[in-house]
Amino acid sequence: MHQKTHTGVKSHTCFECGKTFISANELKLHQRIHTGEKPYKCSHCDKRFNQSSNLKTHERIHTGEKPHTCDQCGKTFTYKHHLGVHMTIHTGEKPHACDQCGKSFSLKSYLAVHMRFHTGEKPYACDQCDQTFHVSSSLKKHLAVHTKEKPHTCSLCGKSFSLLQSLKSHQKLHNAVRDYMCFECGKTFISANELKLHQRIHTGEKPYKCSHCDMKFSRSSNMKSHERIHTGEKPYKCSHCDMKFSRSSNMKSHERIHTGEKPYKCSHCDMKFSRSSNMKSHERIHTGEKPYKCSHCGKRFSLSFSLKSHERIHTGEKPYKCSHCDMKFSRSSNMKSHERIHTGKKPYKCSHCDMRFSRSSNLKRHELIHSREKLHTCDQCSRSFTSITHLKLHMKIHAVKKPDHRDPCGQSFAPLPSLFTHNNHSLKSRNYLQCIISMCVYAEEK
Repeated sequence: MHQKTHTGVKSHTCFECGKTFISANELKLHQRIHTGEKPYKCSHCDKRFNQSSNLKTHERIHTGEKPHTCDQCGKTFTYKHHLGVHMTIHTGEKPHACDQCGKSFSLKSYLAVHMRFHTGEKPYACDQCDQTFHVSSSLKKHLAVHTKEKPHTCSLCGKSFSLLQSLKSHQKLHNAVRDYMCFECGKTFISANELKLHQRIHTGEKPYKCSHCDMKFSRSSNMKSHERIHTGEKPYKCSHCDMKFSRSSNMKSHERIHTGEKPYKCSHCDMKFSRSSNMKSHERIHTGEKPYKCSHCGKRFSLSFSLKSHERIHTGEKPYKCSHCDMKFSRSSNMKSHERIHTGKKPYKCSHCDMRFSRSSNLKRHELIHSREKLHTCDQCSRSFTSITHLKLHMKIHAVKKPDHRDPCGQSFAPLPSLFTHNNHSLKSRNYLQCIISMCVYAEEK
């Protein structure tokens, strides 16, 4: 029997498919594929298998047994195949290269999946809608949108998940051992992969490029979400209304508007949030953490969005174009404000009168007229003003340092209080504006 492995003689043929085997036992095992025979049943669940070895491997899911250990870092695995995949992290070996873009992969199967992005092949189709996917895992995630089924429940907190992998990732948070530390900012992570993704914030590495434009991303998931801007694809529909979303996370956040759910609580105060990202951003107010560093000037920011907006000062990038004219903007908020010039839309209404404004800042400035609140105080004479502009204009009075305290409109005053008296008097006359304008020029000349 053993010698046949050397000679390669395969004398046993399957009459169903023509495949040949060295031994009768191998043929017998193979024929179960055609007959559907599965004599080996799991003692923990109802799953059945055509080979005892497959049963033993499956039962490790229930027992938690991980017999395959990495000799480099001590990590253990249920399957030998998973250990082999893991070992490529240590060796760095990526022998399978894409002939389209040159990107290399540790496994041939990874290359095969990658090639679908070049060919456009999407072999996995949803039977509920027209959506198709490059990989089966994406289809499984998508199907949860239709079924809303969450069969996998955390035994520690009761939270449910549609995918087993999502549950496993969640459970790590309960008994998390954060062994992986970022030496740049000191933040710790559960896995080496999470650390690697985080470090791209510091290095600026963006290996994933959009196939429609020149934008690059640090994560493939972010690239895929971005590409939906180009394709217009919105596969995630709200179960309460007709709104659709390009990201499942955006749909979930939106649904909390309907439910009022705010599951994320600040660890420093009693504030709660509907999004974990909003909670994390808020917590940086307490901690003072600024993890996002500008690669051009070194300035740090607490929000990644703030960093992106800031970096456009250096790059001059203006990605947001007005849909009515050719003007471009570095921020989407500025573009939206500008577009209201074309549309005439004024969404901000005064709570005291019927006046409306195109910008929230203009509304706030207007409402000070009603409240008469003067928030801006001069540190020289304690005079208060409703706007910062008026305070700056006033400060130019103090900037005038001539001994005789000459007023810009031509009159001279020995003591400074006399100049103030003159200015107060001018408030009642039409000469005041001319006096103030002259004062600004006079102060600038000084």
